Amino acid sequence: MRPAPARRFLRTVDGVTVDAAYEPGTRASDISGDTAIVVAHGFTGDLERPHVRRAASAFAQYAAVVTFSFRGHGASGGRSTVGDREVLDLAAAVRWARELGHTRIATVGFSMGGSVALRHAALHPAAPKGRAGREWHEWPEGSQEHEGLAGAHTDAVVSVSAPARWYYRGTAPMRRLHWLVTRPAGRAVSRYGLRTRIHHRGWDPVPSSPVESVPLIAPTPLLVVHGDRDGYFPLDHPRMLAAAAGEHGELWLERGMGHAENAADDELLARIGEWAARHAG
Repeated sequence: MRPAPARRFLRTVDGVTVDAAYEPGTRASDISGDTAIVVAHGFTGDLERPHVRRAASAFAQYAAVVTFSFRGHGASGGRSTVGDREVLDLAAAVRWARELGHTRIATVGFSMGGSVALRHAALHPAAPKGRAGREWHEWPEGSQEHEGLAGAHTDAVVSVSAPARWYYRGTAPMRRLHWLVTRPAGRAVSRYGLRTRIHHRGWDPVPSSPVESVPLIAPTPLLVVHGDRDGYFPLDHPRMLAAAAGEHGELWLERGMGHAENAADDELLARIGEWAARHAG
């Protein structure tokens, strides 16, 4: 018997409360089984936003779905670190999905959430330690952060409209975003106009970038999705990610698509949901 729909506050290993919701799959099929898809939204989003709900509804055709609001967003506590400690938020959501009885988990992230999904998968891959001749963790073994990733591994990863590298300012939208994050006036606009609370401290240390993280995800299946009209990150970003993934990654360049959840149409969301559910098995 599948769990009923649920809404609860999760607690991350560093003590932040994260607003999360669970929805069982909407149809019984061989592809859904015991799989859950965990959705990581983009910067300034939250689980109540219409575009996040639309994505969740599309994915629910193929698996159960967990949505959540990153720290500093919506009803979650804390302040946004714009892709750094958000890895712990995603880890808490994945652990909850496993606590609900799902043994196969796919993570699907959009924009900032896409970079978080990549870093999360690299920090705690599903492969046993020593697989592919290496073991890597951004946080040292025995640390609070490292322990918080226990049981939070993913079995498939989808990154949509994510950057490959940090501090990119090559487009007007990204220059505006950097103003929001780095200036007191920008953080005030974000807090009161966009319902997103941003931490005033910069990264120290700088977290590993998405493109540095991608090679460490293998052999977990990885899908990189990007629109050829993305106004934030041009096509060299997904191509860098795909090249770093090698034979363990798949790249979809979507004709006419813009940026992240708002630009993903229902047909694309259905294809992503089907891919995620199939490859998580």
